[in-house]
Amino acid sequence: MFPTRALLGRSVWKGPNIVPLPLPRKLPAPPGTPPIRTQKRAATILPNFVGLKFSIHNGKTYHDVLITEEMVGRKLGEFVPTRKRFTYKMSKNK
Repeated sequence: MFPTRALLGRSVWKGPNIVPLPLPRKLPAPPGTPPIRTQKRAATILPNFVGLKFSIHNGKTYHDVLITEEMVGRKLGEFVPTRKRFTYKMSKNK
């Protein structure tokens, strides 16, 4: 076992989750290009994704996300919530 592996978290020493995505040939994509639809929420955002628009599935619908430089290194699913906020509503029948 490597001594540095014991100090790192499991996901760090395994490396980023690189998922093959259908990227356009020219980066950044020209305006008017439809967003890249994906259900792969665990994919790591790479530096060559900056400026691209993704439609990320949240379990029910797709949400559009524009990738910026601050998002590099994080996961696609972090930017699309999967749960709705609970709000308590009074009924008007009383």
